[in-house]
Amino acid sequence: MKNSILLLFIAFIFQSCSENQQPKAKSFLALEYPAANYTRVDFQHNFSSQINDKSDLSFSQSGWSRLAYPRLKAVVNITYRKVDGNLKELFQEAEKLTFSHTSKADGISAIPFENRQNKTYGKLFEVSGNAASNIQFHLTDSTENFMTGSLYFQVQPNFDSIEPALDYIRKDIVILMEQLEWSQ
Repeated sequence: MKNSILLLFIAFIFQSCSENQQPKAKSFLALEYPAANYTRVDFQHNFSSQINDKSDLSFSQSGWSRLAYPRLKAVVNITYRKVDGNLKELFQEAEKLTFSHTSKADGISAIPFENRQNKTYGKLFEVSGNAASNIQFHLTDSTENFMTGSLYFQVQPNFDSIEPALDYIRKDIVILMEQLEWSQ
């Protein structure tokens, strides 16, 4: 009886070792975003631009514009300021916000922007890493108008998780910057 149990145990071990084990293939999250359709809208303060019709634009009494992406749990806050001999201070204030993220950022890149036809000049800042805001931008005509924008996700920062949504919204921000026209 002992020998038959031992033989059965040995046969079981050899049987289990004969299978060719394969590692599981890596899986990737497949996220699909709706195709963007752009519509020209007038912002409350002296400019208009193209925005994704999948976003919701709202205005506050304090002069802020809010471009919300409810499905992506994201919002782009946009402010407008009149230039009144304070262009240097406006630039410093806009860039101070960007560089306040350096403690959480893996890196910050600045992409200059210029559209001479529309008289818009500025920068797009991309903050990589687990920062509160991964994109900030500002535009001006250098004489009368200055606007800034910041993208925020309404979730705890985790760059790897938000990167697909970030790429989607980045395209919309670039379109907004390229198509911005001052009203005056």
